[in-house]
Amino acid sequence: MTDSAGGGASALGELLREAGPVEFATAAVTLAVLVLGLYVGYQSYRGYRRNDSRPVLFLGIGVALVATGRPVVSTLGYLLLPGADLVLAVVSFGVSVTGLLSILYAFSRA
Repeated sequence: MTDSAGGGASALGELLREAGPVEFATAAVTLAVLVLGLYVGYQSYRGYRRNDSRPVLFLGIGVALVATGRPVVSTLGYLLLPGADLVLAVVSFGVSVTGLLSILYAFSRA
């Protein structure tokens, strides 16, 4: 792989050329998780606006971070920074922990 300004695009092209059925199934399931996570987050936001309920807001933020934040950070990071595996792991787990803490806050304090 050449080192150029379009490194993300060439990495994506390389992945698509080498992808098999397992990779496509993984991408489909990840896409489904992203769509469902965004939908649940959106519904939680609507519930917050309708009822002015802080716990529902924090629950929605947490679900959205856990369901969508980690896959997005991992995927974009892998495509844009292919050599930074440890950094991507720490950041993606940080997003998950932040989401779970938001859910915990919604259940206990908000």
